[in-house]
Amino acid sequence: MRIELTGRIDSNNAAQVESEIMAQLSAGSDSEVVLDAEKLDYISSAGLRILLRIRKSYPQMRIVNVSSEVYEILETTGFTEMFSVEKAFRVVSIDGCEEIGRGANGAVYRIDRDNVVKVFNNADALADIRHEREVAKLALILGIPTAISYDVVRVGDSYGSVYELLNARSFSKILQDDPGKLDWCVGEYVAMLKKIHGTLVPPGKLPDMLDTAVGWAQAMQEHLPEAAGEKLMSLIKAVPHDDHMIHGDYHTRNLQLQDDEVLLIDMDTLAVGNPIFELGSIFNAFIGFYELDHEGVKSFQGFDFETSTAFWNKALEGYLGTACPHKLREVEDKARIVGYTRLIRRGYNRGFQDSEKGRAELEHWTQELLELLEKTDTLLFDPDELILKATDENMEEVQAFVDERLDTVDCSMKERMSLSIAVEELFINIAHYAYAPDTGMAKVRAVVEQDPKSITITFFDRGKPYDPLSRADPDVTLPAEEREIGGLGVYMVKQSMDEVKYEYRDGQNVLSIMKKL
Repeated sequence: MRIELTGRIDSNNAAQVESEIMAQLSAGSDSEVVLDAEKLDYISSAGLRILLRIRKSYPQMRIVNVSSEVYEILETTGFTEMFSVEKAFRVVSIDGCEEIGRGANGAVYRIDRDNVVKVFNNADALADIRHEREVAKLALILGIPTAISYDVVRVGDSYGSVYELLNARSFSKILQDDPGKLDWCVGEYVAMLKKIHGTLVPPGKLPDMLDTAVGWAQAMQEHLPEAAGEKLMSLIKAVPHDDHMIHGDYHTRNLQLQDDEVLLIDMDTLAVGNPIFELGSIFNAFIGFYELDHEGVKSFQGFDFETSTAFWNKALEGYLGTACPHKLREVEDKARIVGYTRLIRRGYNRGFQDSEKGRAELEHWTQELLELLEKTDTLLFDPDELILKATDENMEEVQAFVDERLDTVDCSMKERMSLSIAVEELFINIAHYAYAPDTGMAKVRAVVEQDPKSITITFFDRGKPYDPLSRADPDVTLPAEEREIGGLGVYMVKQSMDEVKYEYRDGQNVLSIMKKL
């Protein structure tokens, strides 16, 4: 029950006020009593005695919207220690204020030179604000640079969190004002993303995005054919739990440059989980939302769809550390599955099916999702792995992928040459013989170790079981006319590498080479 306290409560009217309050309480059935002091100007000791008597009958009593003057009285007399007392919130207007950021749950406005306010969409947002303040403090403790709210205010019919962001500009604003800053923004964006994903969160401190994603898949069952819905659910459930941080709404409006420091804002979506859930959200922020409405990105991000597409492509390349088209497409397709799942679910929840434009978007996203589900067996990805068809034409991409890894460590031209020869011999063997006369897929994993410096390259295929190391080495002392054809390539690999191993496991040929650098 909510009861208003108004005007002055002193010895002159305390008896009457108490009588009126008790009449309201006796008429109600709620065990929780909230005294709203927004219109209370003054309270004397006579009024305080009323509060004590109510408190004895209703131990969970709370007083809200208390002015600074009344709060001081309650604090001085120790009443703030006896029951919950919440100060009144100062009122802030955002009329004419610049919107500098927008996320899933609210928008951020600059209210003066030094301060911004995040206004929540939810009118009853106090719990959301408390959550965001708590997780933002956690992120800061864990090393993520962010702004911490120092005040809670009323904004219209909702609430807002106030932050000090002196002279800060969002990355969207920077790109809008200076498109030439694209590569710099991408570099800082990727660096922050890697910092977030590299942060291990103590168990139980943040929501698990995997649980949320399972809920997305469950909601999708009525919008997809049965087989596709089941596959989507199995793909998401197969993603393992991960206690590393993800932001959940990571785009250029939520990165702010303050002086020379990059700050992350809009922390209410902070969670833990596999990076693929983050990449799906990022894909939507730059591409997914705007595939059929290219103008939409300009109103949200402040730059055009061409810039948005370029930003996504460059950011994915920087995050994965590769320019390999197959690798980029592989991970992008997995991100698109997550992204389209969220878009379709969101679209139906917001009534897109009731408009021509909305139905077109739902149809587009659904068709894209169905095509992706047909060719995707896992949402997991590894930046050190490349999956592609085992064909001669893809040899160049495999070599480029390995070279990118070698670029991260000192490596002589002689070492590069021997590795290049080994990679070519082993990949071409898979392309020519593993699936003959058909063609199949191969996976190449290249991992560089810094101490001691080495590289291990592993080739996987699901072709015919075959151990190339079991074949006898050719006799290289024989003259050319007496030598057998074949076997020389694997022999060269064995001679030039520090370690060569083969095994057949989980239905795959697995051949690995290691070279010290």
